[in-house]
Amino acid sequence: MNRKPILIVPGEPNSIFFEIFFKSLFLEKFKSPIILIGSQKILELHMKKLNYKLKINLLDKSKLLIYKLDNTEINLINIDCKLPIKFGKISKNSKNYINDCFNVAFDLLKKKITNKLINGPISKKFFLEKKYLGITEFIAEHFNIKNYAMLIYNNNISVCPITTHLPLKYVVKNIKKETIIKKIEIINLFYKNYLKKKPKFAVTGLNPHCESISSFNEDDKIILPSIKKLKTKGINVSGPYSADTLFLKSNRSNFDVIVGMYHDQVLTPIKTLFEFDAINVTLGLPFLRVSPDHGPNEKMLGKNLSDPLSLIKSLKFLDN
Repeated sequence: MNRKPILIVPGEPNSIFFEIFFKSLFLEKFKSPIILIGSQKILELHMKKLNYKLKINLLDKSKLLIYKLDNTEINLINIDCKLPIKFGKISKNSKNYINDCFNVAFDLLKKKITNKLINGPISKKFFLEKKYLGITEFIAEHFNIKNYAMLIYNNNISVCPITTHLPLKYVVKNIKKETIIKKIEIINLFYKNYLKKKPKFAVTGLNPHCESISSFNEDDKIILPSIKKLKTKGINVSGPYSADTLFLKSNRSNFDVIVGMYHDQVLTPIKTLFEFDAINVTLGLPFLRVSPDHGPNEKMLGKNLSDPLSLIKSLKFLDN
């Protein structure tokens, strides 16, 4: 294999992943070999339901380095699934199967067979069971990574929330100088090393209009000092800016990355602006982990109406 393969953990069996995967293969050509890690029976179930006829190339995970792979067939490392092979509602029953898929992927990444991972949509409620805030944290802990950043990437503007899937009542306690500084440093390094670009950062305030009726204003006491410190490190960063106007076209066009204080502060506007034209990239890991920026969407299961754009963007991002 000249190009390192892209590993894909399909995720929740009762999701739209296979639909958008099949569409991606028909709509685009990818140079890097794509290797699915999942159940052959589940794959064939979705193929039959959606009326796709694709050949499956079963792989031995211990012999990947000797294969000459392309994407004329679906390259599959088959994972035994003890679930009933049928469509149904998302439940905790799929947890062990999904975990088995991740473990095979993690093993291959640790052996440096590749440095590219995509995971399909997963139910946080049933898979994570409140043990992790999200898949970002699940993967980071598995590799013992303490400092990482979640970047929602688009060619025009990307965003990063300082806190991720955290209830609002906990956000304030988790807005800290060292966290802001470290996440922006990680993103800055990624842009320089991977995208060959020195990024321009905008940082939002925490409070509406960066003002507070409290005697302690986090925008003045935490966020502004963090920005000043980052500037001394040569990072092109400014703020804090009021989040309600920062995403106006005339404002956002001045920046590459907008860093917000909590999940919906920055993910709501970017999804409104670009819909499925964005991907979720975890930075700070010893490999690149990317996922389509949407959930399982079980209500659309089997309808063949889902948009594959985010998965196509994910695959293109790693196709080098």
